Amino acid sequence: MSSILVVEDEPIIQESLVRLLRRQGHDVTGVASVAEAEEKSINTYDLIISDLRLPGEPGTELIGRAAPTPVLIMTSYSTVQSAVEAMKQGAVDYIAKPFNHDEMILTVKRILENSNVEQQNTLLKGEIARNYPIDGMIAECDAMLDIVARIRRVAATDSTVLIQGETGTGKELAARAIHSQSQRRTQALVPVNCAAFAESQVESELFGHERGAFTGALEMKKGLVEAANGATLFLDEIGELSLDAQARLLNVLEQGEIRRVGSNKLTRIDVRVLAATHKNLRQMVEAGSFREDLFYRLNVVEITLPPLRERGRDIHLLADAILTKMAQRIHRKPMAFDDEAYAQLTAYAWPGNVRELENVIERAVIVSQDDVIEAAELALNNVETASQLPLYELENRLSLDEYFVSFVKKYQPQYNETELARMLGISRKNLWEKRQRLDIPARKQ
Repeated sequence: MSSILVVEDEPIIQESLVRLLRRQGHDVTGVASVAEAEEKSINTYDLIISDLRLPGEPGTELIGRAAPTPVLIMTSYSTVQSAVEAMKQGAVDYIAKPFNHDEMILTVKRILENSNVEQQNTLLKGEIARNYPIDGMIAECDAMLDIVARIRRVAATDSTVLIQGETGTGKELAARAIHSQSQRRTQALVPVNCAAFAESQVESELFGHERGAFTGALEMKKGLVEAANGATLFLDEIGELSLDAQARLLNVLEQGEIRRVGSNKLTRIDVRVLAATHKNLRQMVEAGSFREDLFYRLNVVEITLPPLRERGRDIHLLADAILTKMAQRIHRKPMAFDDEAYAQLTAYAWPGNVRELENVIERAVIVSQDDVIEAAELALNNVETASQLPLYELENRLSLDEYFVSFVKKYQPQYNETELARMLGISRKNLWEKRQRLDIPARKQ
């Protein structure tokens, strides 16, 4: 049984939430303000759920005062800006009102489970530090050890970094490693997937807008770049930005200023930019689809992640770590691979790299009836091995769109849309849009 403190000034909402959580077996106390919460020894609770807007002080004031107790913030103002600000201050998560009961129950369950895992991980930190050069990165091959060394060097600076590599190689993990080793590590890393926004939205989402700047702009909104002020901004899929958005981003890098859409006022900001892409930006510069001046501003320090097929002995280390994580996630006993499974893991081409490796192992853990994963359960025996690599030989000769078509047609018989999107590092919506634009028929059911 976990102890939970609910801080909510609306009596009906507070009473409803307290009853809901008590039915789940938790010991729940309800109060109406930060001041009342502090009378309850806030550091002794397993979780605090607080409204953002409260009489007196906002709910976010509890984040620092209750540490290490996690604080879940509730608000009716479900904007990206509110979420980022709450997370920057250290909230464990963010939930928008009105929420349904199932959403709240699942969120609370996940936070409490993660909190227990974090407590266990604290005890194992010394051992982890000995085994992994940088928290979260498994590296023994020479190429990755060079990457780790470069990350350590560049993390100590405020330089802009361009992280390149095939889809699924761990570009976001590298960005998080840089941030976690930097002087800005006490602030948030604000991740932005540039491919997730429609072209008409991207400038507003990144740089914000003034009230009335366009139809539907009913109030002023800070953009994600401004929300990352004083912290680190991670721009994933940077090659998807429009030329107009690229020009605005260039001004951020050169002048340290932004201008919201519909405003003539420049706002000074201090933000470190990490960018990532699986595209060849040099080719895009030559084709006129990416600004040359922005490319050189981004490419102050370049980190290129090797594909999984070139990481040798790291494949087994990664597979073992992922297997342990997946088995724990679905409450299985410790599991292992047999020798033939290890052989197939080494021989396979891994077009989706580490992300595909995770998907394959998760599926194998689910279908396995034993504590040992056999080769057949990996379902890799009907696809090409790393020694064949026909798709990657084609990759060097094809345009990005041609490669996308080849990849999707080749692997859609074996993977569903969610898996394909993960392997390509894009959303399902983005995959569907590219299918329409490139006229790629969906897999027959």
